[in-house]
Amino acid sequence: MWEPAPAGESGTPGPLSGVRIVDLSRILAGPSCTQLLGDLGADVIKIEATGRGDDTRGWGPPFLPDSTGGDSDRSAYFICANRNKRSVTLDLGDAGDRVVLEELIAGADLLVENFRPGGLEKFDLSWPQLSARHPGLIYCSISGFGQTGPRRTEAGYDFLAQAMGGLMSLTGAPEGEPMKVGVGITDLMCGMYAAVAILAALHERGRSGQGQHIDVSLFDVQLASLVNEANNFLLSGTDPVRRGNEHPNIVPYRAFRATDKHIVLTIGNDGQFAKWCEAAGMAELAADPRFATNAARVRNRDALHEVWAAASAAPRAAEWGAAWAARGVPCGPVNSVAEALDDPQARARGMLVTIPDPDGGTAGLTVLANPLQFSRTPVSYRRAPPKLGQHDAELRAKQGEPRRF
Repeated sequence: MWEPAPAGESGTPGPLSGVRIVDLSRILAGPSCTQLLGDLGADVIKIEATGRGDDTRGWGPPFLPDSTGGDSDRSAYFICANRNKRSVTLDLGDAGDRVVLEELIAGADLLVENFRPGGLEKFDLSWPQLSARHPGLIYCSISGFGQTGPRRTEAGYDFLAQAMGGLMSLTGAPEGEPMKVGVGITDLMCGMYAAVAILAALHERGRSGQGQHIDVSLFDVQLASLVNEANNFLLSGTDPVRRGNEHPNIVPYRAFRATDKHIVLTIGNDGQFAKWCEAAGMAELAADPRFATNAARVRNRDALHEVWAAASAAPRAAEWGAAWAARGVPCGPVNSVAEALDDPQARARGMLVTIPDPDGGTAGLTVLANPLQFSRTPVSYRRAPPKLGQHDAELRAKQGEPRRF
């Protein structure tokens, strides 16, 4: 039998130890989902197209250098979502390779795929076809628009989902053009929703013994992610607009320009507002009927901002932050990526980890950590993101041996 992936350095099996996943996904939504499950201890077998692999292997620079110092097949983009996996290359159009894949599926708990709906049917790998042969299999399909609806067969990407799902209409300066979020947030949210659904399906299978199909789409997830803005519209009938860094329902909740950089203020209740007024030397504002409650401040946001601008002198961000934080007012600087990763809080929480990797040199490969903190069954970093086909020989050596279900 192909041996399961080893436990982390602590020797404690992860909460999903013993779960095997066949991963037919690529780009970000699917791979981020399976990486999350792999961090939790699942054995993830990433199936990649022979000779090409996951599209994101070529999404660079930057690339991790190979042993000769040149560009490897592991871009920074690929690295971000593919640790704790083994890479096996198969040609789905080849009958022999499909037999190998069928053996892997027979020993798996879960299959994750992000082909266009109907795209796997010609390979005898659709949900109806596989569930007939493997009734305990959980099958998760991630797509742009889902398995039903008029756009079901269309390709979907994060940028497109942000646009069609309303997010871009809410992002950016009021006078500017619609703006996407700086990272693939819809892809990541889709991967997280898929992971939650998979965990629920695994739990339910423990009672019923039956697998099921999970249908998750970028478009649906983006609509669900509109949260309060969607309900603002549903209650008021008024279409939300871009407010830059301001909040539609909370005031003051915005970025202020200090002399050196921006600082963000996030007032969540009237008590915090009163403390902020004290720190600014304007305690009387907290009793002003225009500003005494959050609802009043929302209605009079421009007037409040005008009072603040007229009465305050901008110091350095650290000085503002120290004065506000000392009174329990939530605030923080707008950090660059480099500053965020070097923040004392990030270091205290261990948000960067190093995975042993031959091409990473003696120092290994440094990656973002999984943010989940378990008291007893910690996440682990057992494998660096694999080279294309890195585990082909391992699979072929075990081919034909019994597979675990």
